[in-house]
Amino acid sequence: MEVDYRNIKVIGFDADDTLWVNETYFREAEEAFADLLEKYETKNKIDQELFRTEIDNLDLYGYGIKSFMLSMIESAIDISNNKVSQTTLSKILDLGKHMIAHPVELLDDVEEVLRVLSKKYRLIVLTKGDLLDQERKLERSGLSEYFHHVEVLSDKKEHNYQNLLDHLEIDVSEFLMIGNSLKSDVIPIVNIGAQAVHVPFHTTWAHEEVHPEEHTNNHLTLGNIKDVLKYLN
Repeated sequence: MEVDYRNIKVIGFDADDTLWVNETYFREAEEAFADLLEKYETKNKIDQELFRTEIDNLDLYGYGIKSFMLSMIESAIDISNNKVSQTTLSKILDLGKHMIAHPVELLDDVEEVLRVLSKKYRLIVLTKGDLLDQERKLERSGLSEYFHHVEVLSDKKEHNYQNLLDHLEIDVSEFLMIGNSLKSDVIPIVNIGAQAVHVPFHTTWAHEEVHPEEHTNNHLTLGNIKDVLKYLN
């Protein structure tokens, strides 16, 4: 795809699975959750029930580890028909606490890219999830110095982006978003007239998957975040 980033002044970065590893830990927790409930259902059924509960709870709890913990507990109660033990519930809570306490694992080349781009562009973090958890991860990452602004959104839809850009007085023609999710980081950005770069992560939550008819070709897809320097530096 031919791109022209000459007008770009502000670059937004997604956080989870763009700057650091995230989804991998959710998959590991799901595996452990299924193991805890294996006497009640098959792994496939447990996975399906947990995913259904997560989606049903999004409007109540939003995104993030704490929401995931609550959904695991609710699913355990439902799957076990109220027979799940207090010991198992405690182990489920421990799964979530372990995720929260997990060291931040930066993705390859992220800090180099931020260091280079921050000299020329205004960089901001645009992520969704639990505010406290995302603030904690950013602090642990050691990347805070590169960003002018950090915003934890309740969701990443067109109006969420547009409202934030208006608030920060950023013209859409001068904004570029970089992220791993077509659904959250690319399609809504392109739809409001800004530009986007898609850097896929090897693991994607089912809720973030995009049907072929939803795909847009009006963005750049890169295999590694470092490749963006070929276009921006």
